[in-house]
Amino acid sequence: MTAFVTTRPDAAKRFDAQRGLVLVLLAVALAAPFGVYPIFLMKGLCFALFASAFNLLLGYVGLLSFGHAMFFGFAAYVTSHAAKEWGLTPEVAILLGMLTAATLGAVTGWLAIRRSGIYFAMVTLAFAQMMFFVAVQAPFTHGEDGIQGVPRGRLFGLIDLNDTMAMYYFVLAVFVASLLFLHRVVNSPFGQVLKAIRDNEPRAISLGYEVDRYKLLAFVLSATFAGLAGSLKSLVFQLASLADVHWHASGEVVLMLLLGGVGTILGPTVGAFVVVSIQNYFSGAGSWVTIIQGVIFIVCVLLFRSGIVGVAAPWFKRRGMRI
Repeated sequence: MTAFVTTRPDAAKRFDAQRGLVLVLLAVALAAPFGVYPIFLMKGLCFALFASAFNLLLGYVGLLSFGHAMFFGFAAYVTSHAAKEWGLTPEVAILLGMLTAATLGAVTGWLAIRRSGIYFAMVTLAFAQMMFFVAVQAPFTHGEDGIQGVPRGRLFGLIDLNDTMAMYYFVLAVFVASLLFLHRVVNSPFGQVLKAIRDNEPRAISLGYEVDRYKLLAFVLSATFAGLAGSLKSLVFQLASLADVHWHASGEVVLMLLLGGVGTILGPTVGAFVVVSIQNYFSGAGSWVTIIQGVIFIVCVLLFRSGIVGVAAPWFKRRGMRI
């Protein structure tokens, strides 16, 4: 009599390990506001979403933009203005902010993708500087004062977002949904083409792909989710200011991504929380914060050349988990 031994496929084991990791991280996120200041957590989640949106462009297409602050900042301005002056509900105000970011992304991307490398980066920076000038001069942005006292309102007319815990779980839900969507995008056939363009653009062209169309769509998607992050941040802090649209914000998101790990799923989140933690817990050091941030960045670049998550990724991969 022959005994048959059945074993679970490796793919199923990897799926279970991946699902277990996701559930643990989700449980930590759900419990976090009971032990950590919720506003700090929400700021981290907003910037994590911003960095994840930027990661779609840099990590999977290989395009370095220095203008993502304009999508982040102008979405914040439009959302704040719509909520405060027009009295729109938060979900509608956020959608308007995302639409604004997508429109800016389409216009900027249509011109920027015609160049590559440093020239692409300079085109995006030029657009960002022009939009910063608009933010300084436009009446609805209130110049250096910004838009203050932005009402959070009631989500779908039911949930009062003035309750900090309700606001936190709303931001967390949007962040998780956005991360899942971006993860699906980069692992779809569309995402595989983006990676092919990143690795060898001439070969992708020779295979018949309309590279510029793929780049433009990726740019618009990245801009839209950067706008979503800016819209959420404006409701969390009830403020939209010039700091959101300044080119420093574009440089900051690059730093977050490099610290966490370019082209990884969780890298942008880890990098964002590292930078936000430095700014928060070393705020008493004044201008020394930038020096401390610079030292940490140098150490991470020297010791973790692929970012914190990038270094840890092979260990997790051997256990069937992709991070």
